Amino acid sequence: MTTVVDNAADQSFSTLADPYRREIMAHCYRMLGSVHDAEDLVQETYLRAWRAYERFEGRSSLRTWLHRIATTACLTALESRGRRPLPTGLGGPTPDPEGELVERTEVPWLEPVPDAVVGADDSDPGTVVVARESVRLAFVAALQHLPPRQRAVLVLRDVLRFRAAEVAEALDTSTTAVNSLLQRARAELGNVMPTEDEVAEPGEREQRELLDRYVAAFENYDVAAMVELFSSEAVWEMPPFLTWTRGAENIGRLIATNCPAQGPGDQLLIPTTANGQPAFGLYMRDGNGEHQAFHLQVLTVTRGGVSHVAAFFDTTLFPAFGLPMTAPAMPWRRQP
Repeated sequence: MTTVVDNAADQSFSTLADPYRREIMAHCYRMLGSVHDAEDLVQETYLRAWRAYERFEGRSSLRTWLHRIATTACLTALESRGRRPLPTGLGGPTPDPEGELVERTEVPWLEPVPDAVVGADDSDPGTVVVARESVRLAFVAALQHLPPRQRAVLVLRDVLRFRAAEVAEALDTSTTAVNSLLQRARAELGNVMPTEDEVAEPGEREQRELLDRYVAAFENYDVAAMVELFSSEAVWEMPPFLTWTRGAENIGRLIATNCPAQGPGDQLLIPTTANGQPAFGLYMRDGNGEHQAFHLQVLTVTRGGVSHVAAFFDTTLFPAFGLPMTAPAMPWRRQP
């Protein structure tokens, strides 16, 4: 009899809680800046919730309760972890784009997240816009500048739209303290976030045409064509390298100097999406003629061109995006 009851309770919990899994994943990712760490914290959240489900009294919604558990788990995890920056968050641009790359593998770098695991690919237009905006790479990078409790308050209040009283209960503090933390978090975020004018996106057709040209430029290893696609103040960064550069011409010089490609066909781009933004897995041809995973590019596309590229040289990210470590034998081409 006990087994039947337990199974029924397990089934009830799964039925009610599973629809929130992607939302909880997005929350943990915003807090931690790592897709791998977020996956671990989602598992921990659901395990804690399952164990405590019999004591859940329904005074708040299940969604609120799950986010409260996830927030506590994230804050505990952040006690022993530093913030996850991008190179642009650690200093100014490299004065010489053709200089030696400076690598820092010991830094816990910010990671991109696949749209599919955080709901940024939802079919509901209203839902997907909110989901994409709240996981943009620039936004998550900006969150890393905030102390953990400020980060939690801002996400819970401004992204998830929790009431101040709900946030106060989740953080075991007062509404006055919540409002104070939120005010400071908003002020800091305003100092580090790009303005709306800087990230205004082109129309769907214009963006697709730009991305087609972008793929062609890289696969043909046409540096001059690449330069034409970047906005005048575009930024190129590539963790784990501290080296980053600003300006289309400087980006061209950096690529021409440091990219191991020799000519057309050496590079292959396979499309994906990350952080609500266009992204590509870039593969480099090896000595056997096979294209091996090289880095994952996340693009910010504006009306003035590609304004930012974060090229993540962590190939362990490829499986999370459903990308193979070795590209198919036939080169991918975007269909017209």
